[in-house]
Amino acid sequence: MDAPLRPGEVVADGLAEPDGPRLRIIGRIRSRWGAGDCPRNIGTARAQGGVGKVELDPTFAPALDGLAVGQPVVLLYWLGGARRDLLRQSPRHIQGTRGTFAIRSPNRPNSIGLATVRITSLDVAAGTMGIDAIDCYDGTPLIDIKPWVERADLPPAR
Repeated sequence: MDAPLRPGEVVADGLAEPDGPRLRIIGRIRSRWGAGDCPRNIGTARAQGGVGKVELDPTFAPALDGLAVGQPVVLLYWLGGARRDLLRQSPRHIQGTRGTFAIRSPNRPNSIGLATVRITSLDVAAGTMGIDAIDCYDGTPLIDIKPWVERADLPPAR
């Protein structure tokens, strides 16, 4: 059952799916990267000037309201070409093997990529957002955008 709407809330018709978990592609990430040259992480993408752009499906454009240029956001995206069956992996940059959940490899049961980026431009009406860097192929499906919030996203001090 849907919770009642609060004042000012807006819903998109036909998007409710009561029959269980599903991913909805809300847009695409645009980058200069392809299969032969994509950096392995966001730090390398920044160092190589890998700026990007988010293009939302027009249905979701109003959801950008409240974001601002300069603000950090977390992008969640689908890495469709990755393996989904590896439980332990041997990355090139570390000695030995580690469990999939101990590394940031795209090869995981649900191939979801995550990057914390900074908004460089924003056009809510057009549903577009420039970002300072991204480490995925051009056209990668976007799953979600969340604001990065220090009080929520920094782990507690030891």
